[in-house]
Amino acid sequence: MSESNEHGHPHHHHHSGESRKEIIKVENLRREFMVGGEKVKALRGVSFTIREGEFVTIMGTSGSGKSTLLNILGCLDTPTSGEYILDGISVQSMSKNQRAVTRNRKIGFVFQNYNLLPKTTAIENVELPLLYNPSVSSRERRERAIRSLEAVGLAERLNHKSNQMSGGQQQRVAIARALVNDPVIILADEATGNLDTRTSFSILMLFQELHARGRTIIFVTHNPELAEYSSRNIVLRDGKVVADTTNPSIRSAREAYELLPNEND
Repeated sequence: MSESNEHGHPHHHHHSGESRKEIIKVENLRREFMVGGEKVKALRGVSFTIREGEFVTIMGTSGSGKSTLLNILGCLDTPTSGEYILDGISVQSMSKNQRAVTRNRKIGFVFQNYNLLPKTTAIENVELPLLYNPSVSSRERRERAIRSLEAVGLAERLNHKSNQMSGGQQQRVAIARALVNDPVIILADEATGNLDTRTSFSILMLFQELHARGRTIIFVTHNPELAEYSSRNIVLRDGKVVADTTNPSIRSAREAYELLPNEND
């Protein structure tokens, strides 16, 4: 008889909380800039821990500090004070070069404007992060790029150039590029911001599928509706965390997508 809780269910789902690996831990992050001789406090003591397999939306209006936080989480900027531990390693203790390698290997970035190379095929765009990895042969690079594109539903578009694709397809290429190095975290910045409603939901569906397969995702946005689709929501205001809540009933992006009026109406 397997051990079970008071409702007679096996104990496995208890695992989702405490015992999962910490991917990101930030403690008392502060970031100050000098702007025109005045000190601007962009982050005023931000702390949270994100574990493997969470899909976290980080929300805030402009001026909340979310862009600054995104840059720090993405190892593009370092805090004035406080601690950032990514996958067990203190980011502050890294050299500039180690941070660049970390950005390349451990973080998959997805941007609002896709940041694809123009007039370049889907495969070539997705191979890009692997070019900096000397241990990956050109053949393996191509195979991994193809697998990554298949995972985002673009098996038929491998040799299409970015200027021959719709916005939604370009964002799928960008997500495939983010996945290709098997990062510990996917860091998305307003990843549906440039897309119409229908395409936004199809991209959100893809993020939910990746989450269901065990990916850890941070999605930074100013759109409060997106918090209904993530497993946890952190709200920033004036450089502080003002809310950090677990979502008890995650909405299905697929259902929302299927309820949308048909294109041809």
